[in-house]
Amino acid sequence: MKSAVLESAVPPSRTVRSRPLLLHPAAKPLLFAACLLPFAWLLYAAWANALGANPAEALIRATGDWTLRFLCLTLTVTPLRQWTGQPALARFRRMLGLFAFFYVCLHFLSYSWLDMGFDPDAIVRDIPKRPFALVGFSAFLLLLPLAATSFNRAIKVLGAARWQLLHRAVYVVVLLGLLHFFWMRAAKNNFAEVAVYAIVIAVLLGWRLKHQPPRRFAPAPQGGSQPP
Repeated sequence: MKSAVLESAVPPSRTVRSRPLLLHPAAKPLLFAACLLPFAWLLYAAWANALGANPAEALIRATGDWTLRFLCLTLTVTPLRQWTGQPALARFRRMLGLFAFFYVCLHFLSYSWLDMGFDPDAIVRDIPKRPFALVGFSAFLLLLPLAATSFNRAIKVLGAARWQLLHRAVYVVVLLGLLHFFWMRAAKNNFAEVAVYAIVIAVLLGWRLKHQPPRRFAPAPQGGSQPP
């Protein structure tokens, strides 16, 4: 009887099991803030004139680099989720993918503004004549439908199977991004950073090929919000 009274006197906060860190309500806002840090730094560096001798090139290069990094982070979620046994990691994939789209928009905006002066005719003439620009622009166009269908209602409208098929285009996007990055570095004969990204992307795509589920002819279940 005495133990029952003592038990009832313990505050509810001490008897309820603590929420896992990845499921904490603050986890997503913290990740959101962290993903904005590169953008905040670029804004500060531009304001403080700390982008070096060629600020336009620094902005274009930095936003492109962060696009590729966020694509790699997005593709890392699934293998990391399985390696660590933490299914809650999947809830961050969409945000990382949308930040990849955010930075590619900044990349294209920087190119259109700082290189082309927002001249549509000059942009239309410039992209086809430079292979690295054409490849980068193709990756940007492929990301548009992925960003536009990154919400749950799109899965219901398209159906899970068609939605997953569409979002497999992210693999093409990351390869085009790597090729774009390679051609950009080829002009300066600097391939060290390209090799690092190539290894990371090869591991991520190789893991997916190895763990690709067998084909099923039944419809995929509704409600999935992640590419395979």
